[in-house]
Amino acid sequence: MSRNLLAGVDIGGTKTAVVLSTSPPEVLKRIEFATSPEQGPGPAIHKIKTAMRKMLETQGQTASSLRGIGVSCGGPLNSNAGLIQAPPNLPTWINVPIVDMLSAEFGCPVQLENDANAGAIAEHRFGAGMGYRQMVFLTLGTGLGAGIIIDGRLYRGASDMAGEIGHVRLTQSGPVGYNKAGSAEGWTSGAGMTQVAEQMLRKAESRGEGSVLLNAMKRGSLTARYVGLAARSGDPVARRIVRVCGLKLGLSLAILVDILNPECIVLGGLAVRLGDLILKPARKSLQREALKPALDACRLLPALLGERIGDVAALCVAMEAGSSTDISSRRRS
Repeated sequence: MSRNLLAGVDIGGTKTAVVLSTSPPEVLKRIEFATSPEQGPGPAIHKIKTAMRKMLETQGQTASSLRGIGVSCGGPLNSNAGLIQAPPNLPTWINVPIVDMLSAEFGCPVQLENDANAGAIAEHRFGAGMGYRQMVFLTLGTGLGAGIIIDGRLYRGASDMAGEIGHVRLTQSGPVGYNKAGSAEGWTSGAGMTQVAEQMLRKAESRGEGSVLLNAMKRGSLTARYVGLAARSGDPVARRIVRVCGLKLGLSLAILVDILNPECIVLGGLAVRLGDLILKPARKSLQREALKPALDACRLLPALLGERIGDVAALCVAMEAGSSTDISSRRRS
């Protein structure tokens, strides 16, 4: 029986999705369930295996049809050893040998990849980065993730840590991200924007300035999504919050432009949802800070895969698992 199927597993702190495909980015079957990290990795891994077998059965296939399985998950992780190493959103997943577990179960190659790296591969292969050789992918979600494509290949660095722009400190104090005050993640991620919003709302309230966000803050339900909606509706305080975060995003982009000299930076998550509300101030500080020749060679592009990116990213990792030529000449240790 030919091995013509690819399976992708996108593991997040809230939900996990398992997908099946013969021709990515198209998806044949998809099953989603709650990850429930408080229960430890066991129940979720059991559901991953069950979902994969169920999808194979619906196609009249068995595990012998699988060419490869790709697992996309937030870091820290060791992709060479195939270990998930207690990411912040999966604190009970301590050194989980997900690659060995799935390869033993299904008898096919399995590969694990940081979700930002997997997203970079997906946007490079099927999204906004198609045709570019030098690309950076940034996803502004709860955190700030990044993946780097150099000469058409994913760049991981010496210890799988390349691309962690979120850890770079932009200011000596400020919102906390990556356990560091004033970091790029603190200023530009969804969780960071919420911190910025709380500080700016308190100042606005002390001046007697109103905002639709004040009640949400007092209820403890303030999120970056609410800030974005309020900014789109014209709330002045919300627009100032987004502008501040946008200016800091531009500083982060300038660092990437100056160091990596990419042809394009593909922006996902908050950057797509907020559009010019955050990108206009980002471009302003980017133009002020970056070297002009490098900036002139770089385009800022919105990510194209949208809500599909988790599924497509996991399938891209599966493609690498099932291929004889790996995108980064990986070695297992």
